[in-house]
Amino acid sequence: MSATFDKSFGRAEARPFHLAVIAGLAFAFLIAKALPQTVDVISAIVEPLCMTGNSPGSTLDTVEPIASHALPNVPGKRVTVVRVSYGPGGFTRAHRHAGSVTAYVTKGEIHSQLAGGPVETFKVGQSFFEPPGATHLVSANASNTEPAELIAVFVADEGAQLTTFIE
Repeated sequence: MSATFDKSFGRAEARPFHLAVIAGLAFAFLIAKALPQTVDVISAIVEPLCMTGNSPGSTLDTVEPIASHALPNVPGKRVTVVRVSYGPGGFTRAHRHAGSVTAYVTKGEIHSQLAGGPVETFKVGQSFFEPPGATHLVSANASNTEPAELIAVFVADEGAQLTTFIE
């Protein structure tokens, strides 16, 4: 069996396959080494853009940057994706966003209210939209016992402060 393997390994048509496997493994190794640093760089760029002011809510509430990319077909615009996690009873105080925001609930239930509208409750799999500059009066976990989470996708001007709290 090893003689057969040695013969096939040495054949000219087998070499590109083996080189591709080796190159793929080397590339995977490099990505694994660079990924933590890349995530840190993205976080360092996006985090200051996400919020200003004091603590947004309870200490169990977090905003985690996921990705941020310039939109090549829309000069001057950037798409930014963040994960908003609310602990039981968690909330974000009243705020505005510089750009358009689409939120998608991934865990629990979220209460949301824009100025001039009713308080709505969104469940896992549902989404809602916030136009640029709208006052977001209520953004809160609907449960006092279970966590809730949403993914927010911002489309805003390059370098814009994504979230500004209302005093």
